[in-house]
Amino acid sequence: MKRTELKELGEFGLIDRIEADFKNINSETVKGIGDDAAVIDNGSNVYTVVSTDMLVEGVHFDLSYVPLHHLGYKAVAVNISDIAAMNGIPKQITVSLALSSRFSVEAIDALYQGIKIACDDYKVDLVGGDTTSSRAGLVISITAIGVVEKNKIAYRHTARPNDIICATGDLGGAYLGLQVLEQEKQVYLANPEMQPQLAGKDYLLKRQLKPEARMDVIYELNDIGVVPTSMIDISDGLASELMHLCRSSNTGAVIFEDKLPIHGETYNTAVEFNIDPVTCVLNGGEDYELLFTISQEDFPKIKNHADIALIGYMTNIPKEILLNTKSGTPVPIRAQGWVHF
Repeated sequence: MKRTELKELGEFGLIDRIEADFKNINSETVKGIGDDAAVIDNGSNVYTVVSTDMLVEGVHFDLSYVPLHHLGYKAVAVNISDIAAMNGIPKQITVSLALSSRFSVEAIDALYQGIKIACDDYKVDLVGGDTTSSRAGLVISITAIGVVEKNKIAYRHTARPNDIICATGDLGGAYLGLQVLEQEKQVYLANPEMQPQLAGKDYLLKRQLKPEARMDVIYELNDIGVVPTSMIDISDGLASELMHLCRSSNTGAVIFEDKLPIHGETYNTAVEFNIDPVTCVLNGGEDYELLFTISQEDFPKIKNHADIALIGYMTNIPKEILLNTKSGTPVPIRAQGWVHF
């Protein structure tokens, strides 16, 4: 039998392959595989939304520079971000751990200290989970459960041509934070006597080590009466997430280089590392900001929001995603964010 490598399929291909064999048989299942969270109808005026994410040591985090309490917080935040991406409100989480004997009780206490702070910040209850042994490393799997009013849910597949593309916060900072930490790790390995050179990088380190789910924006959109026509969280890079929206909605997109949100510290550090700042914005991952579209009619409600950038618009040319550069030249975008396999 021919062996097919996972990298030949890629993330999109693997999801399609799994989804092809599983058809929803329960009427309560409104949305299954293919969005930020599953959607379940319990017969009330709200849907239940459920999302699961896994963080694996050596793949998603390096404990040589990631404090365990920050890791606990981040593990919760990245799951809450998926609930936010459905325009939902998180309510509960479960936490499952696989850990080896090298972890002490005190180490697990530190991990759960971060989890507790996140639960308090996002007003969610820890309602269960599981623990098991691991032969090597730490694995954290969190399931988040939330609710969303049926007339306010936001999917990936419902963007329309001429919708305005919006992004919260700024992008690329988490990627540069990771580069800073990895550089300092290599310096330490070469000479353990060297002191870390992290001055002026506080913002980037926070973006990498302790990202925040943008629930504040979800509450604000609700307050001003804006329901996104589609939404996704930016975990694998802006280009990749925009591709998800276009692929799911059968649309294309045009975004503008001079509208991309980038923090000054991100820009300066990219130049310092000889990396194109725009590449960091498009392909850097783990920002956990929100990428969403709104109707033209909602533009007046959002145009002056200080923390939402209006970066482009959807088109009727399926899957064609263009970056309009500062010189006015349209350049096709190819997603080069996080590669899972």
